[in-house]
Amino acid sequence: MHFCIPVSQQRPDALGGRYVLYSVYLDGFLFCRVRYSQLHRWNEQLRRVFGNCLPPFPPKYYLAMTTSMADARRDQLEQYLQNVTVDPKMLRSDVFVDFLKLVQLDTFSITTKKSSLDVFLPDGRSIQVEILTSDTAERVLEMVSHEIGLCRELLGYFGLFLIQFCKEGKFSVVKKLADFELPYVSLRSSEEANCKVGLRKWYMDPSLDSMLMDCRAAVDLIYMQAIQDIEKGWTKPTPAQRQKLEALQKEDSQTQFLELSRDVQHYGYVQLDPCTCDYLEPGCGAIVSVGNDEISCCITLPDNQTQDVIFQMNRVKSWQITFLGTLLDMDGPQRTLNQNLELRVQYSKDSRSQWFVIYTKQQIEVPEQAKSKKYHIQQSQKDCSSFLPRKSKIKVEKVDCVFGTIKEEDL
Repeated sequence: MHFCIPVSQQRPDALGGRYVLYSVYLDGFLFCRVRYSQLHRWNEQLRRVFGNCLPPFPPKYYLAMTTSMADARRDQLEQYLQNVTVDPKMLRSDVFVDFLKLVQLDTFSITTKKSSLDVFLPDGRSIQVEILTSDTAERVLEMVSHEIGLCRELLGYFGLFLIQFCKEGKFSVVKKLADFELPYVSLRSSEEANCKVGLRKWYMDPSLDSMLMDCRAAVDLIYMQAIQDIEKGWTKPTPAQRQKLEALQKEDSQTQFLELSRDVQHYGYVQLDPCTCDYLEPGCGAIVSVGNDEISCCITLPDNQTQDVIFQMNRVKSWQITFLGTLLDMDGPQRTLNQNLELRVQYSKDSRSQWFVIYTKQQIEVPEQAKSKKYHIQQSQKDCSSFLPRKSKIKVEKVDCVFGTIKEEDL
């Protein structure tokens, strides 16, 4: 997951002073707005539980902050949020989750109350579950799994996703909801039209299908998703494979259908919406599919010729993710226009390193099962995840962030 803080704002308080409000984005979408003092108290609570294993927290300033100091603090808070999510134990702790639940609800002025949520299955049907607006994605997934009879031990193989339904039956997997995200709030806060919460498998290694074969509900889910991916063109069977798969589908031979599907190109991959990249030539169009430890790209050159390129994950040395966008309405509810993520992948080729850059609205994540590979990418801030300078990437319509007269007690 990728946290960033592309902008901060001055706001008046009830006593006539001013404070700074930081807009925190998760995977390219507004997650919450929070003050430094709130994050500072949260850090102290985490430190009482986890001790010195926490990343360093930005220090307090007791004199007036200059603009450069304010920018430095924003960078440091961003790095802190990015690093604090590396430890799985911390991610599951009550101190971590309860705070993030509170700030999500507070940001969008949502109170905790009973509600209903439709969770869509890959075949288009939906399961309606009764939830609290403060229920996390992890909790909602548990409720959905209970409704459909999915074995609790297999929950780690599935996840809730924010899915955008488009015209002509097309849809886009916008992002995976993190366990601590509140699906009700994510739907309310999303700027994407026609977004729904969907249930999909959350692994990209086809061989892991075999782990689910003893659970009827799990087989039904991956079977439905396999059919959906073929219909949407994400999975690409040969004519002979398609004919055989259609016959097995008519017979409802799910196990045999899935066994054959594992041999089909891009089975189990996630395909991104059409995007652009800089490989071969800057500005080339690209269809990017991610799965089975590789990034597969069909690149369209300026002369409309296409070329297939595959980047093996075991050759990836590092990556950089940068939020791109134009932020408006700085004094009111923020809106983000032309929102994009820039993903830079550094990989080894012919004994030298190269960078491959993708511009997309969607976040590429590696499922936990894939992270266990012996050549997995360590989530080290120093080695593998860095952030490009924000000033060249973020366009702000109105600049009201003047920090020269703001003191620490006002923050």
